[in-house]
Formats: sequence, structure tokens, C-alpha cells
Amino acid sequence: MSRSKITVKVLSADGLYKREIFKSPDPFAVLTVDGSQTQTTETAKRTASPHWNQSFDFSVTENSILIIQVFDQRKFKKKDQGFLGVINIRIGDYINFSDPTSEQTVSEELKKSNSSLPVSGKMIISISHKNNSRDSRDPTNFSRQSSSITNSTNTNNTTTTATNNNISNTPLNNNSSSQFPGIAASSSSVATATATNSSSYANLNSNNSATSASSPSSAGARQFSSFEDQLGRLPPGWERRTDNFGRTYYVDHNTRTTTWKRPTLDSSSNDQRNNNINNNTHTSTNIIGSSNNTLNNHNLTEEEASTLEATGQTVPGLGELPPGWEQRFTPEGRPYYVDHNTRTTTWVDPRRQQFVKSFGANSGYNAQRLSAMGPLPSGWEMRLANTSRVYFVDHNTKTTTWDDPRLPSSLDQNVPQYKRDFRRKLVYFRSQPALRILPGQCHIKVRRDCLLEDSFREVMRQTPEDLKKRLMIKFEGEEGLDYGGVSREFFQQLSHEVFNPAYGLFKYASSDNYTLQINPNSNINPEHLNYFKFVGRVVGLAVFHRRFLDAFFVGAMYKMMLRKKIVLQDLESVDSEMFKSLCWMLENDITDILYESFSVEEDRFGEKVVIDLKPNGRNVEVDNENKREFVELKTEWIISKPVEGQFRSFMEGFNELIPQELVQVFDERELELLIGGLAEIDVEDWKKHTDYRGYQESDEVIQWFWKAITEWESEQRARLLQFTTGTSRIPVNGFKDLQGSDGPRRFTIEKAGECDQLPKSHTCFNRVDLPPYKDYDTLKKKLTIAVENTIGFGQE
Repeated sequence: MSRSKITVKVLSADGLYKREIFKSPDPFAVLTVDGSQTQTTETAKRTASPHWNQSFDFSVTENSILIIQVFDQRKFKKKDQGFLGVINIRIGDYINFSDPTSEQTVSEELKKSNSSLPVSGKMIISISHKNNSRDSRDPTNFSRQSSSITNSTNTNNTTTTATNNNISNTPLNNNSSSQFPGIAASSSSVATATATNSSSYANLNSNNSATSASSPSSAGARQFSSFEDQLGRLPPGWERRTDNFGRTYYVDHNTRTTTWKRPTLDSSSNDQRNNNINNNTHTSTNIIGSSNNTLNNHNLTEEEASTLEATGQTVPGLGELPPGWEQRFTPEGRPYYVDHNTRTTTWVDPRRQQFVKSFGANSGYNAQRLSAMGPLPSGWEMRLANTSRVYFVDHNTKTTTWDDPRLPSSLDQNVPQYKRDFRRKLVYFRSQPALRILPGQCHIKVRRDCLLEDSFREVMRQTPEDLKKRLMIKFEGEEGLDYGGVSREFFQQLSHEVFNPAYGLFKYASSDNYTLQINPNSNINPEHLNYFKFVGRVVGLAVFHRRFLDAFFVGAMYKMMLRKKIVLQDLESVDSEMFKSLCWMLENDITDILYESFSVEEDRFGEKVVIDLKPNGRNVEVDNENKREFVELKTEWIISKPVEGQFRSFMEGFNELIPQELVQVFDERELELLIGGLAEIDVEDWKKHTDYRGYQESDEVIQWFWKAITEWESEQRARLLQFTTGTSRIPVNGFKDLQGSDGPRRFTIEKAGECDQLPKSHTCFNRVDLPPYKDYDTLKKKLTIAVENTIGFGQE
């Protein structure tokens, strides 16, 4: 395949992530084409919006991939600290090689690499085509020349090595650099990882004859591209390269490995399928974005399906758009499609039929047509990893997942169906624009000994728009910074205060001392309606910011919040004796047995008051004909009528943060989980979703830790959970969905401290620092003291 010269002009970057609060980075960019041609810009000093305006020439084909990575020079030698983002560009998507004047300005959002470090900002470059500079030379020869030019330009060889450390988890060593100079010069995360996999070089001498037969020099006069040789085109995802000794080796970009043996299509497809299945057990954050994978709606042969699976190649959509559809372009030139029938937009061409791999618990997958599943929820985007596996980006929470939000969750097989349904509703609920956190911060400062009064003052003085900004809770006299843990404890402690029956706003249901209902006598306080609006705001604030409250209402309360009709069954949790009496009335003949009228008698602080259930109800007798109406009216009166004003104020505050139409996607049981989470702690689930730093799961100290938790009562476990995470509640999906300061974060035990010290917790990161105690009794004693006596936050 003939090659052409292009000029890439690195214009600028905007909004780069600042790793330090008071210092801006010193950014520079590394450009790599096909893992063999590398150029580096100059360093811009102390700016998050650098302007380089530097041009570089590359020899490319239509399928060449340009990778631009941005690093902070001051932190460049620190592992994972200098990386500021990466973009991947396929040259053929932007340059028309048949047009000698083709030029395109590209603006791409920076994406994460193989680390979980946050990145932000976008990269702006210009690509122009030099048609008069056709180059048909062997790409491996060009790789060597480009490598030598790069090495002479960058005298400090540490730059390349440090770059590779940030992009790959397998750093290069001197031996591999000298043996494979074309790879050592590459900054591509894919090329670097494949070249540095030491297991791929185990049989260097065993295949010399095969490699010499595959050498480009034996191909005759024709010059082959790096994706083909004299035996034909390589399987999808494979590339042919030559080392500095003239030997040919093969790079499998699907599995990031290298081999001396020429691959075949059958072995490549099987290896790729096995690799994709194994990758299902890994997290979805180590991803470099790519474009979506689409194909036409036609019958595929097994060979074609394997090709599409391995490469993610697409077939253009043909013909006219369906009725009501329109194609538009973003300012960056990316096409998208508008469905005027449903008033939705999508990146997917409706003329194409797209398939996605849906992984199940049995590690298999099946292809499903995306057009049959409807559009993604608002704020979600589908992308393709460099292993051709589809993943999904939630821009609302800035997280990624392998799970399609339109499909049932990939939970364990023994997970109840209600949890699967609840997860899908929760994804939709949190993806709505009304639940996105607004720019800015909402500062709330309270005193622990006056928590209810201070919280009422702080929450009620803020506007609903202010409360939708990022919460920054501050306990007076404490130095802790709120990265999630402080606010979780704030809601935990505030719920103990505001729902305390001693304040008269709520009371325990008569059937038990656990569930709460609104106290009808709360109107004795002339400010009670303002307090109930405050309570509504607190509940809405917790739901909006994804926090849990340590309180459970009676079932009827949740139904009232969803505006559902109250029925007799709801009375059972409020007044079990009255429930039994009304059930008996419905099931039996009450003639000459019960003498009731459509009225009730109420005791108001010692005064008996008769209230009609319907106009002139005190003069209407209850009989077998109208007893059902009487039961409905009395049930409604007992549950909702006496607290009508209080509940109206409560919902006014709640709906200021949570729109009513959004919360109604849940039923009453799901709404209870949304507000309060799960109170029951599963130790095995906790243990299963725990990470260790400095320890291993088999260490004796870790075994003692779990032994102590197993022996504790439920109350002590809840206190430990609050000590380490800031709340005693867990998400409905268990410990796998624990939230940290920057999204999902697993519970972590870190080896830190001396044996005579108490354990310390970092609630923003769900982490506990556990010293290496010498015996079980000491560990249990120290852990108990820390959990039961620690109050407040500090800084390290």
C-alpha cells in the first residue's frame, strides 16, 4: 500500500487537568503514528491551556493511527503522575487522499489511558495532506529512519522510557530497547504493551527459519505493507514488523503480544475470542476511546463475523435515511443523526445494523442488534476499546462500564430479579439532566452539638440551584476536607436528629419501634410546616447527591410520595389492630353487630372531636352495602388526612431537588432502597469486594480482621462501616457499588501504622489503615476502640 506525507500541526490544548491546586502543569505532547514514528513538541510552562503551533511530517496510509499523548514535564519521571490525556485519530477519517488540498482541523476530548487518573480538556490539531510526496518505501525502513531521527532530536532517552511507563504497565528495559528499536521509540499504548510483553520472546531461536521465509526481502520486487506479506493479508488486528537484525516478527494488537510465528485467520479468531471473554473479569477504566463499531444488516459468514469481531471494521450505511431522520455534524465534524419521530439523537447511522457483545456470567456472549434496544439514556455514550470490545461512558458521573445500561445488569446469577430491575431504573433516573450536579460548590458549615439547628439554617437559606452544586460539608473545629466521606457522615448523623421522635416531627409506627410516620400532633409547633419542608429538602438532597439516610418510613409514606392510592393493606404497618378489625368487617356480616357511622372520634390533647369522613357522615350508618366505602375512607383518614399539610410541605421541599415525574419510575419498595440503601451487611460480599494495599488476603492480620467482623453483632458491623465509609448503609447492589470521592471505589485495607497505634480511616476513599498487629486479641481490641470512640475528621 502506497504511503503519503501528511503534516500534523499541534495547535493547542485547553482545560488540562491540574494535579496540584496551586500549580499549573508544564505540558508537552508526544505524537506517534503506527507505533513507529514519534515526534515531541516543546514544553509549555505553567499553563493548563498551552499553545504549541508546531508542525510535524509523517508518512502514513489511510489506516494509520495517530496517537497524541500529553504529559506534565515536571512530574514526567514519576510513575503515572505526568500523564494528562490521550487522543486516538485514524488518518483516513479526516483526510481524503484523493484530494491534494485536503486539510482538516480536529478537536478531540482527551481520554484516560491505562491508569485511573482523572483527565480533562481537549486537544486541537490540524492535519493537511501533501499529495506530491508519495512514498512507497518499505514501512519498516521508514520506521528505522524515524526512530533514529527521534533519538537524535531527544537526547535524553529517559523521555521515551517515562512515556512508556505512563502508557503501559510494562516498562521497557535496555535489552528490549536495543533489540527492538522500532518499538522502543513508540509511545503508543498498544504498540508499547505488545512489544514489552516478555513472555512473547521466549522462543527467539526456534522459529528463525520461519521468520526468514517471511522476511520482506524475500517478497521479490513488490513492497508489502505492514499488514500483509507474500502469503497474503494478515488476520485482522495483526501487524508485521522487522527488528534491527532484519528478522520479521508479528504483533497481535488484539492480545497485545508478539510472536515469531506467522498467524492464521483461524488461530487469530480463536485467540481473540478467548481474550475478550477473559477481559470480562477486568474493570472498564483502562480504556483508550475509539469510534463505534457498525455494520450493514446482511447475513454474515463465520469468517466475516470473526473479522468484524477482531477489528471493529465497519461497512458504510447505504441508501436514503429512514423517514423522519436527518444527518447533522458537530462543530468538530463528527456526524450524528436526528430522529424527528422520537425527538432523539444518536451517533449510530440508522441505515446500519449494529451488534454489541453482551457478556453473561457464563463468560460467553451473544450478539444483539442495538436498533432493537432503543437509544441510550441521556448522558451515555457507546465507544469501542482497542480490543474491539464495546464499553459505555456515563458522562453524568464520569465513569465507564462494560454493562449496557439498556440491558439487564451483569450481576451474579443468584441476584434477585428486583435488584436487576432496580439497577436499570436507577441508571435511567441518574442519567436525567435534572439530576446533574451544577458547576460550583455549596458550602454548609455545622456544629456537631447543634446539628439540627445549624442544618436547618444552612439548608433553608440556600436556593435549590445552590443545593444542586457539589456539597462541601464542614464540621466546625474539624479540619477534614469533604471528598464524599464528610457529607456521608453528615447525612448519617442528621438523619438521627431530624427523625428523632423526641422532636415531635415523626413518631414510630404502632406496630414496631423502627419504621417512622409523620406525627399528626406536630402542628403544635407553629413552625412545623417550615421544618417539614426542610426535611423534604434533606431527603431530596441525599437522593440528588447519592447519599443514604439512616431512616425507614412506613410503606404508606413511600406510596404517598409516589402519589399512589392508599389501600387497606397499607394500614397494617401503621395500626395492626385497626387493620384486623376492618378486615373482619369486610369478611363478615355486620348487621346488628356493629353500629358505626361515617365519622371518627379524635382525641386532641384531652378534647374529644368528631370528624365526618364524608358530608354529614355522623348521621349515615354503616351497613353491608356501604361498609367497603367506609373502610376506604377510614383507611385514608388514619394514614393521610391528619398529616395532609405536613406531607404537602415535605413534598414541596423534596420536589425542589427531585422532579416528581422522575421519581415515579420507582415503586414504593425501590424508593425505600433509593433513600435508605440496605441496612443488612453481608460479610461475605464485603470480603469479596475488598482490595488490599501492603497486605494479601491470605495474610494472618487480614484473616484476623475478617474473623473479628464475623464475630461482631450487626450493630458493631454497622459502626465499623460508618467508621470506614461515613455511612452504615450500602447500595442495593452491595459492596461492589460503594462510592468514593471520584466515583465507584472499593473498600480497601492498607498496611499502615505501628502496632501500638489505633486503626485510622479515610471515609472519602473507603479505606482503613490497619497496622500489622502481632495477635488477634490486640487487633480486635484496637479496632473496637477506634470504631466506638472516634469522632470528627482531620487532615494528613
